[in-house]
Order: sequence, then structure tokens, then C-alpha cells
Amino acid sequence: MRVALTEPVEPIGMQVLQQAGLEIVVGRGGSQSPDELRALCRDADAVVVRQLLPPDLASCCPRLLIASRHGVGVDLIPVEDCTANGVVVSNVPGANADAVAEFVVAQMLAASRNAQAMSAKLLGEGWLPARAMSARAFELRGRTVGIVGVGAIGTRLAEIAHHGFRMKVLGHQRRPEALPGFVDYATLERLFSESDFVVLACPLTPETRGLASAALIARMKPGAWLCNVSRGGTVDEPALVAALQQGRIGGAALDVFAAQPLAEGHPLRALPNVVLSPHCAGISGESATRMSQVSAEEVVRVLRGEKPMNFINPEAWERHLARRASLGLRP
Repeated sequence: MRVALTEPVEPIGMQVLQQAGLEIVVGRGGSQSPDELRALCRDADAVVVRQLLPPDLASCCPRLLIASRHGVGVDLIPVEDCTANGVVVSNVPGANADAVAEFVVAQMLAASRNAQAMSAKLLGEGWLPARAMSARAFELRGRTVGIVGVGAIGTRLAEIAHHGFRMKVLGHQRRPEALPGFVDYATLERLFSESDFVVLACPLTPETRGLASAALIARMKPGAWLCNVSRGGTVDEPALVAALQQGRIGGAALDVFAAQPLAEGHPLRALPNVVLSPHCAGISGESATRMSQVSAEEVVRVLRGEKPMNFINPEAWERHLARRASLGLRP
């Protein structure tokens, strides 16, 4: 059986697949076109997903049995098409929670101490002008962080912020009763109004698309920062750019964007109160190893006829069994 990797994975993931006797084909990486991804997966029985798949993937790949997400967010996978065609979808929940949470802390520290601007000032203008910037620095202790989406990532960030920095933590999610005891539930309006750092750590869904709207951004404190480690689509990007250009908020630390990679002429590139990163918050040596191993293990599990441990679309199982049977495979 054949497994397609949209991008290379860590050696431990390759080892899992090789030990199962699978043939492995690897995409060229970078930004691949939908046609390239269709060609890569056309004869595959499984795909390990690190890029946005075309919406008709399951329909045009007759042998495909599982799309295993190398990560948490399944917005890269056409789940409805997979479900309709009996293709199992899995992910690796919590594998990068520490990496993303620590990345957000790094962003908050960089913002509070003007680290990026201070470094540029030191190199460009010298010691004393850079040192003078420290007058605008502030400590995280006693500040408020508002987290939208208190799942594995949001919970870990809340733990670090509350227990490590003695920050006040506000949280917003669908089930307020599931929040940790040290997290105060807040409506979106309150969270955006009271937080010194608004952190988006929610999945991209129809409900969260454009969640950080012009109206909510307008509620933010003049010195507050918006940190997005979710998906670019959760933010009204033009509204955020306008608020940053006009100095209505303190700044933004953005790891994701509406269109990726970020275009050369994008206005975010020219703003001094923005910290940009290339969608890497969840990538560390440890998280990459975990995601590679677990996503590969899910492939092996499903190809031998078992349900995945992290089953995104369990309603597809009966169709999946029928698909296996049509391919002459045992249940």
C-alpha cells in the first residue's frame, strides 16, 4: 500500500511507515498546486497532510482510505468530501500545545520589552537611543491576557500566564463550565475590552471566521496587542491593518495570515508595531517528532482496518468499510 506525504516528516514518522511495509511518496514541499497534490495522492491509500488539499481530493483519489493530519487543525482537509466518500480523517490533538503556548509567551515578552524595536534601534542609532526605549517597557505580572479558544493550547498558555507570570486570565469558548478554575469566562466584547493581550487560539470554523472583527478590534485598549496563532481567517485583516496604522492599538504579533505566504507588498510588512512569523508557532523539534509519529501511526492503524485514535469524522466509518470492500480489502 502507498502513503503520500504532502511534505517530508521527521525520521520517526518515516520509520513507522517503513516498518509497516508501506511505499512512501513525498511531495516536493513548498506551495504545491491543487493539481500537483491530486497527482501525488491519486494512487495513494493514505495521505499525511501538511498542506491545503484540493476540495475534491477524496472524489478523485479512488484508493484513498485516510487523510491523517500532521497537526491539529483539519481545515487543510476537505472533511465533508472525505466523509461522503468514506475517507477517514484524523489529527494529532495537543501535540504542539507546549510549542504554541511558549511561542505566544515569547511574543508577549517581546512586545512588553520592545525587544524587536530595541534591537533595531541599537544597531541603527546606538546604545543610548536604544536604552531610552526601556522607559516604555512593562512587566507581564498583573496584566490581563484574554484567550479565545481554551483547548489544549489555550489551557497551556493560561497555566503559564497565571502560574508563571501571575497574570489575570480571561477565556472564551463554547463551554464556559469546562474552563480551568483560574480562568475567568468572558464574552468576546469583555475579553477584547479588558485584555492587554488578546490571543486567538481557536480553530477556523464558519463561526470563528472574521471573529476579530472591526467592532471588536475597536474595543481594544490603546496599548493592547492582538496575538494570532490560530488561522488568518479568524481576523478581519483590513480592520486590523487600519487600527495598527492609526495607532489605535499597541500592536499585533501574527503567525498566520489571510493569504500565505505573506505577500511582498502587504501593508503589515511596513508597520513598526507588528511582529511577524511564518506560521511556525507550533513547530519545534519536540512537537514535530510527536506529530510525525502519531500521524504515521494513525495511517498504519487505519490501513490495517482499525479506527483511528483521533477520529474527526466517525460518521464516515460505514462508508469507509464499504470503500474498503470495493477495493477488495478486509474490514
